[in-house]
Amino acid sequence: MRWIRRGLAALLLLTLIAAAVLAAYAWRTLPPQEGTLALAGARGEIRIERDALGIPTIVAADRLDAYYGLGVVHAQDRLWQLETHRRIGSGTTAEAFGPAALETDRFLRALGVRRAAEAQWARAPAATREALQAYAAGINAVVAAGGQARAPEFLLLGLQPGRWEGADSMAWAIMMAWDLGGNWNNELLRLRLALQLPSARVEQLMPPYPGYAPPVAVDYAALYRSIGLTSQKLAALTLGFEAAPESGVEGVGSNNWVLAGSRTATGAPLLANDPHLKLTSPALWYFARLKAPGLDVAGATMPGLPFVVLGQNADIAWGFTNTGPDVQDLYLEQVDPADPNRVRTPAGYEPLELRTETIRVKGQPDVSVTLRRSRHGPVVSDAGTMGDVLGGQAGQASTHLLALRWTALDADADPIGAGLALQGAGSIDAFFAGTRGFVAPMQSMVVAERAGGIGLIAPGRVPLRGPEHDLKGHVPAPGWDARYDWLGWVPEAETPRQRNPAIGWIATANQRIVGPAYPHHLTHDWALPYRYQRIEQLLESRPKHTLAELQAMQMDDVSLAAKRLLPYLAKAAPTHALAAAARAQLEGFDGRMAADRAAPLILWAWQRQLAKGLFADDVGAAFYERHLSGRSFQDTLEAVLARDDAGWCDDRSTPAAETCAQQSDAALARALDELSARFGTDVAAWRWGDAHRVHAEHRPFSRVGGLDRLFELRVPMGGDTHTVSATRVGLRPDRRTGALFHIDHSASLRAVYDLADRSKSGVVHSSGQSGIVFSPRYRDLIGPWARGELVPLWPQGEPTAVLRVTPAPGR
Repeated sequence: MRWIRRGLAALLLLTLIAAAVLAAYAWRTLPPQEGTLALAGARGEIRIERDALGIPTIVAADRLDAYYGLGVVHAQDRLWQLETHRRIGSGTTAEAFGPAALETDRFLRALGVRRAAEAQWARAPAATREALQAYAAGINAVVAAGGQARAPEFLLLGLQPGRWEGADSMAWAIMMAWDLGGNWNNELLRLRLALQLPSARVEQLMPPYPGYAPPVAVDYAALYRSIGLTSQKLAALTLGFEAAPESGVEGVGSNNWVLAGSRTATGAPLLANDPHLKLTSPALWYFARLKAPGLDVAGATMPGLPFVVLGQNADIAWGFTNTGPDVQDLYLEQVDPADPNRVRTPAGYEPLELRTETIRVKGQPDVSVTLRRSRHGPVVSDAGTMGDVLGGQAGQASTHLLALRWTALDADADPIGAGLALQGAGSIDAFFAGTRGFVAPMQSMVVAERAGGIGLIAPGRVPLRGPEHDLKGHVPAPGWDARYDWLGWVPEAETPRQRNPAIGWIATANQRIVGPAYPHHLTHDWALPYRYQRIEQLLESRPKHTLAELQAMQMDDVSLAAKRLLPYLAKAAPTHALAAAARAQLEGFDGRMAADRAAPLILWAWQRQLAKGLFADDVGAAFYERHLSGRSFQDTLEAVLARDDAGWCDDRSTPAAETCAQQSDAALARALDELSARFGTDVAAWRWGDAHRVHAEHRPFSRVGGLDRLFELRVPMGGDTHTVSATRVGLRPDRRTGALFHIDHSASLRAVYDLADRSKSGVVHSSGQSGIVFSPRYRDLIGPWARGELVPLWPQGEPTAVLRVTPAPGR
């Protein structure tokens, strides 16, 4: 027995030693927050004053040192996030993550993000370059100084952080524009559908904005048949698109609204903003305050960028939503049968620009890729073929390529300069002026000034298409036909804007922000208006509002979209053992998507099954699952059910002619089968929040079993895709758990700003300030965020920690 006791004692000792080593390592990953830190590149002393939540106030003698200080805190708290941003922007993720990331790198290289960023860097104004250089110097100085142990992501993957450059910030700005774009997605989907269905049916499946006619009359399905495009050829062309970073996700948007003093209890403007983006661990946002001569600003920064993106200064507050203009056009390029590197143009066949790059792949040999560019832009179809198939089948000559024209890749784009200008604006006039020359991504920006004014401006470069352009950017166009070329830009002064409307408020929620009389085409793909309509209801529910009421509005979970479909669900009467219990839960349901109720779960399960039952037979089950199963089809279902459309409701795979009522019954039966298999047969015990849970992705450990629970943030929530508290409903099974209805996009940030007393302004984002999993600041904001609570934007009392950054000797 003695040897057993000795063995157990030795095991205990080893366990204690391992725990001590881990604790020591975990402590060393946390950054120094007090004392003095000498860093190369600082021009003068910089004070970093942190509050109890880890939000820093950076006090510097000039603006460049303030940007340097922001680089310091981003590197201290979010270095792994910076590393992932740098690798995504440069298309070098496979070097870190291995072969699984190779296809993503191929797409990013074909898109040419880093090349575009380098071109933008070369043409950037001196003020932009100086700010980016100062910011990069702060990041690199922290890395070079050492003393802080690398975050566990670096350790587990065997990586060292790369050097940050000004072009990396430019590249990340392009990637954010990609995330907020996505018109190419809808163009490509319509093209895919047009090879399955007549154009008129495609327009029914993807209907126009409510109250508007289909945007094009041309039969584009016939056009594609006439040029010999087939589903098989298109599948080869779009092989690499499967690995494209997400963009244009259906149902994702943002809210902002601003009230004049005549509509507030204080008599001064109030402003609210909650941008909806992909939820990540850590969050995309990082709160900071910058103080320097001529600069006194606080709000949400983004690791990779040197300024406050959304926030408040001494004179104004501002907030963004995505306008979503059509600034991406796909072009079909016809290949010269005699030379795969020449394509047809209005002047005849002309050569493509060629470029060779090398992708390093962890654990495998390097991959050499040939990248091409047409007169319209990068040949994005090369992402999947890289010259091996070239849009045809293996061993065959290609007939067409796909190229992308996109404003964010233009060499004269300077989103950094605009961001620097906006954070320092002292009035609405100065804010509007700061947007001049802004290219992408076009945002609906609301602004309020302490002097009392409110305004909206949607700046950005939007293409003009001629009257002979009969496709209007709705679907991919023949690249050899000059009538489909862009002719210029919507004049800067004619982009949407307004000042001090008589109603006393302005709100945007990605809905159509221009009326039918607006002279220019912005987009066909506005978000459905339900969030805006609910905001309008709430704002008009009383004559004046308080800051607390605006904060509560951000968590409103009433779905006006649900109310449109509920009458049809209420009529469903399947022969199912749980049907009566389900009807009992739906009785009195008013569209409030509360986490503790069963009705929202039943509604969404029925809606998902109904869409599949109506549309999968028309396009094929495999096509539906691959390209359509993630869509809610809210507007399509409303229209089909309202007109009792036998054409869509009939199941083409059966000899009988099904009605819409029969399809609704069958959909509810399938939904109850699906829900009971997961949650049991006690319908009264079902809860929306049990299924509708946040999955805030960590790169890359959300994909690693055992590590995902440590690094990923999860929490149940109410709301849905169409509520003001927008929590997009995941209709495809979660890639790890197979769960349905999870949340991966939501309000990444919530903020309310008081222009009477800025000390009352509040903010919250969806994780914590730190990106280091061992830090108590890694997840301490997700609870308040899920509950709709805010934390003070501006300092309250003395800082809890002060770090003095001084120039290193001999700088």
